[in-house]
Amino acid sequence: MFTGIIKKLSKAEKVTWQKGSLFVEIKIPKGWKVKLGESISVNGVCSTVKKVSKNNFTVEYMPETVEKTTVGDYKKGTELNLERSLRMNDLLDGHLVQGHVDTTGKIVEIKNAKQSKIIKIQVPKVFMKFLAPKGSVSVDGISLTIVDSKKDWFTVSLVSYTLENTNLGKIKVGAKVNIETDAIAKYIFNILKSSGYAKC
Repeated sequence: MFTGIIKKLSKAEKVTWQKGSLFVEIKIPKGWKVKLGESISVNGVCSTVKKVSKNNFTVEYMPETVEKTTVGDYKKGTELNLERSLRMNDLLDGHLVQGHVDTTGKIVEIKNAKQSKIIKIQVPKVFMKFLAPKGSVSVDGISLTIVDSKKDWFTVSLVSYTLENTNLGKIKVGAKVNIETDAIAKYIFNILKSSGYAKC
């Protein structure tokens, strides 16, 4: 479990494929002591540390993860948002993020708004029922508040801190991002659906 508050911005050092699985070697941020087997959110994907060396740690992604997220697009030098798993005594500054990416979104518009930016993200229509104005969403692991939403897109506002400390500061129109909708919204919808009160 995570909060969507990015702690460090790092880079992919090496990307390799082995028997259909993707292995990504990531530079260990300064001051971090990464342990074998711990869970780290990498661009919003809950990733298990498979190997640790002096300067890097390695995570492995199964074919399903490659298919449903942006990890297959990683290459050496790709900037990655990192967050370590939530501890019971940590402050929940963002919202509850599981690291279970629902789909990918496409950046279709970026507008400047003084020191912030408004980013418009297009997603498959089936996921829009979990996205509401002023609700929470995780974009590449970042906890953000939805400004507006329509049938197949939503917008988020990025303040200067987010632009300076995450990979969204350099994002371009056309780029893909990992989207995790609000877990609470999904649970409520599933309950209503099972009770016959909600339609797909």
